[in-house]
Amino acid sequence: MIQRIQTIYLFFAALVSGVLIWIVEHYIDGEGNEFVGMDSGLYYGIFVSSAVLSLIAIFLFKNRQLQTVVNRLNLLLNLFILGVYVYQSLMMSGETAVSEKGIGMFIPILSIVLIVLANKAIRKDEQLVKSADRLR
Repeated sequence: MIQRIQTIYLFFAALVSGVLIWIVEHYIDGEGNEFVGMDSGLYYGIFVSSAVLSLIAIFLFKNRQLQTVVNRLNLLLNLFILGVYVYQSLMMSGETAVSEKGIGMFIPILSIVLIVLANKAIRKDEQLVKSADRLR
């Protein structure tokens, strides 16, 4: 059902992926240039697709297995963007100068945690339905 706890987790994951890229800075390079997620088409596309996948998963509440598959795809997408962030922060030019990693680099981690919590709640619902079917 749509009023379950996994809906709240998925809504917050969509909110984190879709809104926070506009607000928080991801990093400041050695020259003082501030980078926000919407500055790059790659980051913007991945974050928006992650938010869309979270919203799609909300409305797949009747098919829990498909909802779990969509969430796993979203997890892979967020792990990819996290890997890109780690790679880019390690290969950032001017690293000997002062560069700062912003709070925006934690957006994929927060989204991953919320999606894992949603998958756990979906699994719990599936076990509840199976146990009710055994009682019939």
